[in-house]
Amino acid sequence: MTYFGNVAKIQFEGKHSNNPLAFKFYNPEEIIAGKTMEEHLRFSIAYWHAFTGTGSDPFGAPTNIRGWDQYTGMDLAKARVEAAFELMEKLSLPFFCFHDRDIAPEGDTLQETNRNLDTIVAIIKENMKTSGRKLLWNTANMFSNPRFVHGAATTSNADVFAYGAAQVKKALETGKELGAESYVFWGGREGYESLLNTDMKLELDNLGRFLHMAVDYAKEIGFDAQFLIEPKPKEPSKHQYDFDAATAISFLQTYGLADKFKMNIEANHATLAGHTFEHDLRVSRIHGMLGSIDANQGDELLGWDTDEFPTNLYSSTLAMYEVLENGGIGKGGVNFDAKVRRASFEPDDLIYAHIAGMDTFARGLQVASKLIEDRVFDDILDSRYKSFQSGIGQEIVSGKATFQTLEAYALQNLPIRNESGRQEKIKALLNQYIINA
Repeated sequence: MTYFGNVAKIQFEGKHSNNPLAFKFYNPEEIIAGKTMEEHLRFSIAYWHAFTGTGSDPFGAPTNIRGWDQYTGMDLAKARVEAAFELMEKLSLPFFCFHDRDIAPEGDTLQETNRNLDTIVAIIKENMKTSGRKLLWNTANMFSNPRFVHGAATTSNADVFAYGAAQVKKALETGKELGAESYVFWGGREGYESLLNTDMKLELDNLGRFLHMAVDYAKEIGFDAQFLIEPKPKEPSKHQYDFDAATAISFLQTYGLADKFKMNIEANHATLAGHTFEHDLRVSRIHGMLGSIDANQGDELLGWDTDEFPTNLYSSTLAMYEVLENGGIGKGGVNFDAKVRRASFEPDDLIYAHIAGMDTFARGLQVASKLIEDRVFDDILDSRYKSFQSGIGQEIVSGKATFQTLEAYALQNLPIRNESGRQEKIKALLNQYIINA
């Protein structure tokens, strides 16, 4: 059965095309900075939004019309696999991502749940062989089931901690079986609602213990995927322990895990933390910990995680600038952790949405590459910080300066002359590149 049968494979037609079912900027074979667009971007589809999402919200029932919803149970799970590989083929998406509970339903026992998972994993593996698609990353859903009401690795219930460990153990085995390039830890309920009933030290220590166990088991079974932490400040917990990139990196350094993990940065999570997308990407990059991207955007007028498909060229340009400055994204990719709007309920809307997102990041890649080629920001920074390139500034950055030598310098009472940061000029220049690059 086909689920998107009325849509042919999407082709690149260029920026002057009026065909809504064509790429305007994403040309997978276009060479940019020595690699193809496909190699730079490593696009991935998010199984949970594309194939298990229903269009429901806190105020309304599901709206999505999906051909696979005529099935239930394991038949539904099998139909979703067919739909997933069909859509990836039509969009030329090389990768996909999933939570364990996205691909197979829970049973009455953990044993039955694992058998369900094994059945679907075998089907996915066969489809991967015939299609050439790859698993960018997988993860464990330890937030939906009521057992995780108090968290998983940070729960107040040791039995739940044990169940979560068993679930992640199986997820790591699944990742190895399917050749996952990365594995993500997203602490959906790893946080607290009130400090009045929270032993924060114990919870953080247990989270550290949990992650060390995961690292040890992955090594034991020969699963060499890159481990990723996906920061988020809130939702569903009031405060989550992986609040933002800086917080997550500090946690990893504290618990001796910094050399085992990198960051999977989601745009909407960064904005919920009060940052821009490029801020959390920059923090991750300068610490050598930028591992992957979840591509979406939030609504600036709403204070929750709306997971909209990315269409902001300004944001995608600055995001891809960070990726290029990082030397690429390694085993990571650009995963569309995004969902169509509730009113965009027809199957073809999934295709329109991914075209928009893929074109947005493709254009961002083109502009970012041109900015780097022309040394636009490099020249701005070299000029702005030139006082640290010689004299007393060079002594500061080389580590030779002391408070005594700096005081002696200041006591000369030399005139201090600051220069304008010229933010408006720089933003106008960036706009010019986005329009013309």
